[in-house]
Amino acid sequence: MSEMAVAQKLLQAAYVAPEIFQLRPDYRALLMVVEGIPPGPSDNTSENLLQEAERSAKALLAKDSVTQLPHIAAWRDAYKAFGAKPQKTRNSLEALTRRVEGGLPRVNRLTDIYNAISVKHQIPLGGEDLDKYNGSPFFIRASGQEQFQTFSSGEPQAECAEPGEPVWCDDGGITCRRWNWRQGPRTALTDETTRVLFILDALYPLSDDALVRAADELASVLKLLSPAVVTAQRILRVCEEAES
Repeated sequence: MSEMAVAQKLLQAAYVAPEIFQLRPDYRALLMVVEGIPPGPSDNTSENLLQEAERSAKALLAKDSVTQLPHIAAWRDAYKAFGAKPQKTRNSLEALTRRVEGGLPRVNRLTDIYNAISVKHQIPLGGEDLDKYNGSPFFIRASGQEQFQTFSSGEPQAECAEPGEPVWCDDGGITCRRWNWRQGPRTALTDETTRVLFILDALYPLSDDALVRAADELASVLKLLSPAVVTAQRILRVCEEAES
């Protein structure tokens, strides 16, 4: 089976549980699998994208506070709906946008690229290393028994999600807690990553067109790294599961 056939199979098996849509019927998840990425550290491409994202966010913040930015405000409401305190547990987009004035983090090339796209397009965005992934992604509200592998004081540690917490999972456990709050180290991107599952999260008022534009720019940037890069994507939504 070809790599892209495997990617299509993974995307087809992915799902969002009905209880997530009961929480937020306007939720959409764009999943994109990217294959053939050349491994490598942060470079001029990722640095230029981060600087562009910083400029874009600073222009937004010159007009409104972080919590008034429309998509961030929507995510704060979503977090309140499942019992999280948004001033304490910040969605990934808000956490990154708040770091713009001091400079976005520089981590590794792929993480830097998706963080830049996230901030520029104001969309929570995460990336999972598919060579460390187990099965297809699914998004549920936790029972409280699901395990999340993390680190504490440099030592590996397992913790359980809180009951009702929205969690992205694979067959090996939780990959991201509280919708898009904290990704686990097990599937984190590194300088050696060549295959990635990207997840872009959207709530109203962000449109489907804006969601796809962000994914298209991410795909375009990655394709510039090598002609071997190929992508496949799918949008999961409440009324229908549309492929693009």
